[in-house]
Amino acid sequence: MSTAPAEVVKDIAPTGKLRAAINLGNMVLAQKDPATGQPRGITVELARELGRRLGLPVELVPFDAAGKVFDALKNGAWDIAFLAIEPVRAAEIAFTAPYVIIEGVYMVPVDSPLRSVGDVDRDGVRIAVNKASAYDLFLTRTLKHAKLVRGENGIEVFLKDKLEAAAGVKQPLVEFAKTNPSVRIMDGRFMEIRQAMGTPKQRYHGREAVPRYLHAFVEEMKASGFVANALERSNQPDAMVAPPATG
Repeated sequence: MSTAPAEVVKDIAPTGKLRAAINLGNMVLAQKDPATGQPRGITVELARELGRRLGLPVELVPFDAAGKVFDALKNGAWDIAFLAIEPVRAAEIAFTAPYVIIEGVYMVPVDSPLRSVGDVDRDGVRIAVNKASAYDLFLTRTLKHAKLVRGENGIEVFLKDKLEAAAGVKQPLVEFAKTNPSVRIMDGRFMEIRQAMGTPKQRYHGREAVPRYLHAFVEEMKASGFVANALERSNQPDAMVAPPATG
């Protein structure tokens, strides 16, 4: 039974079920359960808790990259998504405040002369990124000299083309470096990646009930310990619960 206003339930899920886009390309947000092959993790738990409160069945719509989640917006493939807040995306997606903050870092060859984050943005440096990821969008806006090389899998591009650096979410790069002595993770971060829940802006035509409801839901999930506990259950202790929203 729904505990949410009827207008929220109707607007957020016009098909009668809550379709949640799950990005399996970011291990902090979602992972495949080795036993069942089904998605699990913080975003899956948030989607199911939201569905419970709305009184709606939840359909998980898996993707293997954040860029593909955003592209699927055009086809109306999902009702809620879990993406990093970015200006390009915010033009079309109504975001909540972040629920989790993760770091964008660089991986370089172990013998690289690049020592600090500030060294990377120079002529002749090529940086591998996952196409249309939050860090691709951020670096596209901010780099002045280095060149981005985009691919479906940034680590593979970095290795295959022998690039000077790979940019990415800290946790998977650290995991990769643990078993690959030919690379190292550079100290420091080049960006803070603010992960939030979002819904398609065009659906509401200025009506604010759904964005307001989701904002309050995410704030409650942070304050109650739900987010922290879900991160712990999915073995993501390095991800930081975002602070309460201000204003």
